[in-house]
Amino acid sequence: MGKDTGFLEFEREDRTYADPKERLTHYREFAIPHDEAALKKQAARCMDCGIPYCHNGCPVNNIIPDWNHLVYEGDWQNALDVLHSTNNFPEFTGRICPAPCEASCTLNIIDAPVTIKSIECAIVDRGWENDWIKPVVPAAETGKSIAVVGSGPAGLACAQQLARAGHAVTVFEKNDRIGGLLRYGIPDFKMEKHLINRRAVQMEAEGVTFRTSAEVGVDISFNSLNENFDAIVLSGGAEEARPLEIPGAELPGVRLAMEFLTQQNKRNAGDDEVRAAPRGSLTATGKHVIVIGGGDTGSDCVGTSNRQGAASVVQLEIMPQPPAHEDKMLTWPDWPLKLRTSSSHEEGVGRDWSVLTKRVIGQDGIVTGLECVRLQWDGGKMQEVEGSTFVLPADLILLAMGFTGPKKRGLLDRAGVELTDRGAVAANTDDYATSEPNVFTCGDMRRGQSLVVWAIREGRQCARSVDMALMGETQLPR
Repeated sequence: MGKDTGFLEFEREDRTYADPKERLTHYREFAIPHDEAALKKQAARCMDCGIPYCHNGCPVNNIIPDWNHLVYEGDWQNALDVLHSTNNFPEFTGRICPAPCEASCTLNIIDAPVTIKSIECAIVDRGWENDWIKPVVPAAETGKSIAVVGSGPAGLACAQQLARAGHAVTVFEKNDRIGGLLRYGIPDFKMEKHLINRRAVQMEAEGVTFRTSAEVGVDISFNSLNENFDAIVLSGGAEEARPLEIPGAELPGVRLAMEFLTQQNKRNAGDDEVRAAPRGSLTATGKHVIVIGGGDTGSDCVGTSNRQGAASVVQLEIMPQPPAHEDKMLTWPDWPLKLRTSSSHEEGVGRDWSVLTKRVIGQDGIVTGLECVRLQWDGGKMQEVEGSTFVLPADLILLAMGFTGPKKRGLLDRAGVELTDRGAVAANTDDYATSEPNVFTCGDMRRGQSLVVWAIREGRQCARSVDMALMGETQLPR
């Protein structure tokens, strides 16, 4: 793989970013890609390790050593074919995946994994630039029709695979544009939305029909899908946000992260303020912002708040601060718990850990502060530290504390499918079948909130199961 001695000759060098002072003035992507010579050197670092642990680390089982070697050889078009053989949308994962493959890389034992994510992104971007990516039109139609409910990465991957198998696929999306949280949850500075648009054009050429502003269970009855389609795939997200259950949380200055991020993405798309914010404009301009939740969504709120011109941004996390470096002998090749600093954090934020929120302080219905207390963790149990109460000034509090599962109102109430104890749609990963006949599910609606790369994997596997159920056989890969 690559160059036999490449990992000894070349140091890891990942993509760099534009200076924060420059990138905070816009919402465009700001990663600076490698040139071809640098990419070949990075691909050359992929060693002949015998067991490619990166395969197991990658949920879609990307054939990473193979396309690394092809990049090293300068065979970009074949590298693209290998990449697409396991991943429908590598331009998505090459931008927003946290790269568990790199955590599993053998070279990560010495904290210098191959720059897998950057190379993946470079391959597919070159494919688009050179017009190598074409619609894959099926040789014959099956006469079977399938409704895919939800156009996030799971629904898109499932729909594309089923269309390529010759089925007539209609994707129903409740929002005005397709993409799910890719469209309205991921900020544009992490992934610009023209990437979704050009995949939609490709999929339409392959036979997929998109119906937007069409919420199944509200605008369209679930029974009508049962009557008009041979199979239904439930591929919506886990959108039920975890609430903040403390006094004062009902004040209008306490808002959900997804509402905040969605509004800015709509503005970036050219929507006027009324359309972008039908329930009232929500911005961080000139405000003291507190983001509750230390994950990726919280980080996205930090980056967006800074671009909007917040007076200050503080991010709080209830869990203890992770270690700066993991013990590789204990964690590798699994995904480690360690301190992660995102590009948004680097742009400016105050971060604090082991903090429990106690009360939102307000005056005349307006948020003015947040009362907190410090925690002490012992054996996984938290205890408030006596006398540690403190108050942070706040004009806007954004809730980014994760999600509890898919929303039940509308679709799931009417679909009649069984749910798990955690509120997700019940189905296994062997056939992705729900408790209702000819109804399947995949992605966050089945597994709970997760990564885009897991959604793509489940969408692909679900498509294979649907094809098998309808046709008695399948050529789709698992």
